[in-house]
Amino acid sequence: MTNAFFVTGTDTEVGKTVASRAILHAAASANIKMAGYKPVASGSAPTANGMRNSDALYIQDASVVELEYDEVNPYAFEAAISPHLAAEQENRVIEFDVLSKGLDGLKQKSDVVLVEGAGGWRVPVSWSDYLSTWVKQEKLPVILVVGVKLGCLSHAILTAEAIQHDGLEVVGWVANRINPGTENYADIIRMLEENLPGKKLGEIPYMPGIKKRNLSSYIDLSPLSL
Repeated sequence: MTNAFFVTGTDTEVGKTVASRAILHAAASANIKMAGYKPVASGSAPTANGMRNSDALYIQDASVVELEYDEVNPYAFEAAISPHLAAEQENRVIEFDVLSKGLDGLKQKSDVVLVEGAGGWRVPVSWSDYLSTWVKQEKLPVILVVGVKLGCLSHAILTAEAIQHDGLEVVGWVANRINPGTENYADIIRMLEENLPGKKLGEIPYMPGIKKRNLSSYIDLSPLSL
């Protein structure tokens, strides 16, 4: 059994956190001890307990095992910008060793770790490197989140090609309907089914307050062989 998966998106704001929560909820329903991990997060806010990121908090809340915030999100940056710029503003360096140490710690506490990325596949963590480099280093199988909107077909296919070019496997994908007005939805899903590697794990409909809902019914974990 693979003990960790990496969740990436076709772009930023396509629903990686929504899909990650749905997968974590499905794991809970299946009695699978799955831990959520959001190693790098921009757009965080200072609190009495330190910097906190809303997406990381959602991941922490949905994790099947109880985790401290710092275990879920070792790098929380205040500015809502690319991680490499946010880190530079705070005179910090995103170190892959820190990300790996956090991942190893969560593996000790769970059966499976679900790692949510930041932005798209090639999101930079410095002026010369990307988060995808760390994913390659860890040899993580990838789950692709497709934000269903105009243009998503090209973004999805190109992202899948880049992941495969990096020598990693797209083991599954999730369609997240972020624009309820998108026309030809069924045709878009059919195109994705026929052209993306990996199995479709589910389709998440557009709905208000989605990050606060239980989304387990929208995900099929069986293609992941957990």
